[in-house]
Amino acid sequence: MSYLNNFYHLFYGPEDGRKWVFVHGLMGYGQNWRRIIQGIEATERCLAYDQRGHGRSFQPPQGYSPEDYADDLKKIVDELGWGKFVLVGHSMGGRNVLNFASRFPDYVSHLVIEDIGPEANPTAHEYYEYLLNLVPSPFASRDEAKRYFFEDFVKTAKTRENIQVMANYFYSNMVEQANGTVDWRFSKQGILDSVRLGRTDDRWEEVKSLKVPTLLVRGGNSKELSQENYDKMLASNPMIKGVVIPGAGHWVHSDQPQAFTEAVKLFVGGF
Repeated sequence: MSYLNNFYHLFYGPEDGRKWVFVHGLMGYGQNWRRIIQGIEATERCLAYDQRGHGRSFQPPQGYSPEDYADDLKKIVDELGWGKFVLVGHSMGGRNVLNFASRFPDYVSHLVIEDIGPEANPTAHEYYEYLLNLVPSPFASRDEAKRYFFEDFVKTAKTRENIQVMANYFYSNMVEQANGTVDWRFSKQGILDSVRLGRTDDRWEEVKSLKVPTLLVRGGNSKELSQENYDKMLASNPMIKGVVIPGAGHWVHSDQPQAFTEAVKLFVGGF
């Protein structure tokens, strides 16, 4: 039985191209990488998939630690026979690929971690719990959901990121259910467990133990990865190089896709 079939996934580019795996962040899905993949798919073989509990992939009741996500990835690439690839992860996905690369370095030719640090934060899930509980889902219709996010949510929610961006992001995660109502695309409990389990302990040892060439990307306006932790990560391991991209917040590859692509292209040695 195919393990890959548990995951909604898409391949791009020629089968004989250099292999890449793109791993999205919390509440995201594989298509979040589409603009970046468009810039490289002429020569590169890319896989983007929805992680467990996200998008159209399976939603198990438990198993949302970075180790669980990394084990999923290992089973996927083993099934595909991908022995070496470029691995890119954003936010929570960055923590997951950090865990993967620290445990399975032989698979990774280059690692890209986008805007996430390894520090612990046992209360981090409270922010997401607040936001998700603010949303009175399920909605009776898509129009009702749209009205809520772009009228009520933008007036009442207190978010770290731009409120309009967050409203758009949440609305994009609403899908029609079998009974006609509109509810979250992802597993709400899975999201909260992902934050809680990913932030319970710090992961500095994983950073220090990396044995693969690593690019750490920080958005110049990021409220997620502090300049202090960015500098500390670079100082902790000579395998890690860094780039700060101006005009970008936490979603660097969305805010500045061309600059992000150029930084990655330079890092891996061109396409």
